[in-house]
Amino acid sequence: MIGAAEKEGTPNVPLGIETELGGARRFVDEVLLPLEADPGSFGRGEHIREDLLQEVRDQAKARGLWAPQVAREHGGLGFSTVQMAAFYEELGRSRFGPVACNCAAPDDGNMVVLQKVATPEQQERWLLPIVRGEVRSAIVMTEPAPGSGSDPAGMMRTTAEKKGDRWVVNGHKWYITGAEGAAHFLLLARTSDDPRRGLTCFLFHADQPGWRILRRIPIMGPEEHGGHCELMFEGLEIPEENVLLGEGLGMKVTQIRLATARLTHCMRWLGMARRALEIALPYVRERRAFGQLLVDKESIQMALGRVVMAIDTGRLLTMRAAEALDRGEKAQAEVSMAKIQVADALHLAVDTAIQLLGAKGYSTDTPLEWMYRYARQARLVDGASEVHQTIVARRYLAEEDGFFRR
Repeated sequence: MIGAAEKEGTPNVPLGIETELGGARRFVDEVLLPLEADPGSFGRGEHIREDLLQEVRDQAKARGLWAPQVAREHGGLGFSTVQMAAFYEELGRSRFGPVACNCAAPDDGNMVVLQKVATPEQQERWLLPIVRGEVRSAIVMTEPAPGSGSDPAGMMRTTAEKKGDRWVVNGHKWYITGAEGAAHFLLLARTSDDPRRGLTCFLFHADQPGWRILRRIPIMGPEEHGGHCELMFEGLEIPEENVLLGEGLGMKVTQIRLATARLTHCMRWLGMARRALEIALPYVRERRAFGQLLVDKESIQMALGRVVMAIDTGRLLTMRAAEALDRGEKAQAEVSMAKIQVADALHLAVDTAIQLLGAKGYSTDTPLEWMYRYARQARLVDGASEVHQTIVARRYLAEEDGFFRR
């Protein structure tokens, strides 16, 4: 199996999905990268045009690359987290890869958590349309100051008050990824002052009254479909049947979702980091300066070596965290370490590639300039690096020497 993987150019790991890994690489090389090279392929937010998206999604389905994270009984490929890591990395070489195969944020994390905690009735209504690609979704959690950012349990101000058999939601949210154009939403709101069970997760549909999009927030880098939006809730009514997992269990829903979602970011970012090297290498192998190929210069080799080590370290940490999640562990520190490392590796890889290409790298002649703008978010989304460093430190302080013996 390893030999087959090597022939296809896929990661050298015996995962039992070598066919799919090779298929993902061919799909990116044959279909998606040529589309990326055409400026006419991009729509709003520097992402693939909606009409083209449907075309490439049909191709992904035909090639057996659809919804890898979803169980087979729900219409996906049923991959483990470790298998997802290798597969997502291949898709991450293209900005269009994850969304083409229905494993892009935020839908990806929403599908994962709905599989795990939704009732069969909720899965039929809220999960399966996302899996089939009929609708998109969003998770509504982050709030402007003084509301919740990295501390939703302690600072969330959006409330849901029980009135009869319904919950009435009032509050203010922002940076809600994919909200514009999403049909299905997961919403976190405060339902009590209990410090541990004060939040509840609800499901609601875009056509329900009582909420609105205030604006699509302009951001520095390329967007996901649907942008990053600011929302206002003014009396949104949600029936009891649309409570996810149970009253007061909103943080548990969030923790279940974020453990995998944070790691899938790492998986995709590793692919983008590799892509940055793929763009730079042909140039340094052909470009001469002062009578010598750039690739033969020691300073260039040192720069490349630093990037390669950063990416490979990120891959190892990501795989370790994926294995821990597959064993049923919370793996908070493992996921945090991967998140910190891969976020830094992505920025280093793209920054180095731009430096190696010089003025060409800074221009829009290559994808590196939008990759650079995109990469800056990696140290912020799904928890700032400083928050993750704190998680790692607390785990170490609790275990001391045992931390390094696990």
